[in-house]
Amino acid sequence: MELTVKRVPALQGQITAPGDKSLTHRAYMLAAVAEGTSVVHNPLVSLDCEHTLKCLQQCGLGVERLGSEELRLTPARKWNEPDGPLDCGNSGTSIRLLSGLVASRPITAVLDGDDSLQKRPMKRIAEPLRLMGAEVDGEMPPLVIRGKEHLKAIDYETPIPSAQVKSCVLLAGLRSDGTTTVRESAMSRDHTERMLGALGAQVHSLSTDNGHVASIVGGASLKSFTFTVPGDISSAAFFIVGACLVPASQLQIFNVGINPTRAGIFEVLEQAGATYTLENLRDQLNEPVADVEIRTPDLLMPFAIKGDLVPRLIDEIPILSVLATQCDGTSTIRNAEELRFKESDRLELIALNLSAMGAEVEVLADGLQINGPVELKGARIRTSGDHRIAMAFAIAGLIAKGTTVIEDAEMIATSYPNFERDLWSICVV
Repeated sequence: MELTVKRVPALQGQITAPGDKSLTHRAYMLAAVAEGTSVVHNPLVSLDCEHTLKCLQQCGLGVERLGSEELRLTPARKWNEPDGPLDCGNSGTSIRLLSGLVASRPITAVLDGDDSLQKRPMKRIAEPLRLMGAEVDGEMPPLVIRGKEHLKAIDYETPIPSAQVKSCVLLAGLRSDGTTTVRESAMSRDHTERMLGALGAQVHSLSTDNGHVASIVGGASLKSFTFTVPGDISSAAFFIVGACLVPASQLQIFNVGINPTRAGIFEVLEQAGATYTLENLRDQLNEPVADVEIRTPDLLMPFAIKGDLVPRLIDEIPILSVLATQCDGTSTIRNAEELRFKESDRLELIALNLSAMGAEVEVLADGLQINGPVELKGARIRTSGDHRIAMAFAIAGLIAKGTTVIEDAEMIATSYPNFERDLWSICVV
């Protein structure tokens, strides 16, 4: 499927951010190991999250759908050994976090995915799970995991900061024989720690001069819960940046999760001189939420992304690269080599497509350098099936001269099924 986009004069109106993908994954997984029935409101109904739900059902989770925006989830007393592979689709979150849960139960499971997922490295989770006593065959999907009833607690230092690796180890540590610790050189997203703590686990999180340490005490029983999933800041980011780029824009985006480990985009907006406000602040299972209002600034200044800022906006780098093309000077993105191992090599794809649209971009070993401002021109956008590349360049098309065609746009449904509907609802024509 292709998505065709043309220049528009303004973005105006209100939208509600779709449920956060990361939090939907975690809500389903924690419901599968909680004591009693949990209720999840406003889950993201996407391909990735549905893969997680189906995998958990194969392991015994009871699922009752109460309309499109509410699920009642009842855990199995004892996890089933799945009678077929656990298909994680395109979702790295699904396979890495589920691996931690599977490894901590006396079952054998095969975790697999689509062609893209089968190319993504899994050594980073296989190594700590083996240290904990699980048997893991494979360093790319499919993975064969032979779990254990009780795992050994470990003190593990990750090669690079990764919320997926950290979450995998902490979830496995729920059933370990002591305190499991994960050390990172910089703090990655802390959704898992926040939610585990809210449900009764003993979780400790500490930043030091050398990075960040997260730990969990094994043997905890998690309380059942009712959870309204906050909106996904990574999805809201496309329209937040869109309002910065398209002249005379003013948007309100409701129900946006603003967890500090995910909200690095606001630091970039401040560097760039964007105008935004956060209103109606509140919490859901220790997750902070707000409504965001954003207007087009008179001038966009260049920005720098590097160091410990990178893990807090790793998924927003494609759309922030588009923003950089309209900033008055040179913007730099460094320490982002992790992007080479996402659904695509995002650094190369960003550069390829920005160049096709007339931008001045240089690919670095660990990032990008982008000069601006330049007038973008419409182009055919190669996505390699990457949903964030597709959405980022759909926004670029709103300010480009001519027509922009997004290839393989159906992959947007993996994280934002209603993206096109919301896009057209705010475009002034």
